[in-house]
Amino acid sequence: MRTSVVARLATPLLAAVLGPAALLAAPVQAAALPAPAAAAAVPGMAAAPYEYLGWGNPQKPTDVMKATGVKWFTLAFILSDGGCNPKWDGSRPLTGGSDAAAIASIRAAGGDVMVSVGGWSGNKLGEKCSSASALAGAYQKVIDAYKLRALDIDIENTEFADATVRQRVVDALKIVKSRNPGIVTYVTLGTTPTGPDANGKDLIKRGAAAGLANDGWVVMPFDFGGHSGSMGQATVSALNGLKAAVKSAYGYSDDAAYRHIGVSSMNGRTDEAGETVTTADFRTILGYAQQHHLARFAFWAVNRDRACGSGTDADACSGVAQSPYEFTKIVAQYQG
Repeated sequence: MRTSVVARLATPLLAAVLGPAALLAAPVQAAALPAPAAAAAVPGMAAAPYEYLGWGNPQKPTDVMKATGVKWFTLAFILSDGGCNPKWDGSRPLTGGSDAAAIASIRAAGGDVMVSVGGWSGNKLGEKCSSASALAGAYQKVIDAYKLRALDIDIENTEFADATVRQRVVDALKIVKSRNPGIVTYVTLGTTPTGPDANGKDLIKRGAAAGLANDGWVVMPFDFGGHSGSMGQATVSALNGLKAAVKSAYGYSDDAAYRHIGVSSMNGRTDEAGETVTTADFRTILGYAQQHHLARFAFWAVNRDRACGSGTDADACSGVAQSPYEFTKIVAQYQG
């Protein structure tokens, strides 16, 4: 997620080599697909804020659960270890380590997790895996390691910018869907204040053309580089644009399109100077999500959901005056 925040978290990791560009000029046509069932059938899954356990001083997930009522987390990030093999931050093992222990503790407390693959920095599996089948195999290793019911593909930076890789991600997710009946998949991408940019629209069209029954196309409405109105209003505008793109690509009704989009905001000060997402903005987003039954309402990140102390790294706090977990408590109200 998230531009400079994760860039700083994962600075030791290098950007991956892009895959071939054979599909750059491939035509993309919308497919008429029946709308699959809404994704948020599992209680709490629709409200799964991100937590990054690989850096700084992250809160214990079970403490967050007790304080906020949130049941699900999106744990970040799975990256390439230099080849087509998934590891936490590209270095920590899937099993036997602190990440697996954290997931076990969440489940023991009655919660669950989805795992996020990608982010802004580091070696991307979508680039390091040379085919859709190989990429699907890498995703499958993560699913099998934790018996996941949901998977988030946070496609950003070089992975997002290359049409060949966008197609590879779509095709890999379609394989994952076929191999794991009932698994929920989210694709998370950046946005402008009016909706996805050309790459984002292309990704959605490729998903529809491939017959990918994705449960949620999710935008990150921040780091806009300029917007009008409040960040809550800009988020609504971005979501309206996303809904239109998904409706057009898939041929959904308005109601079905809303149920297949989502939002992952950022709490407090973002990476853009002068851009701040307040708790009032989160309540605006909550109202919109409740009105339209969005597939997902998440944010980056639980790590930042606390006030900053003197000398505190801004990546570990919101940068605004707040009580602990104010933003998480708003998101936890969302039930889909």
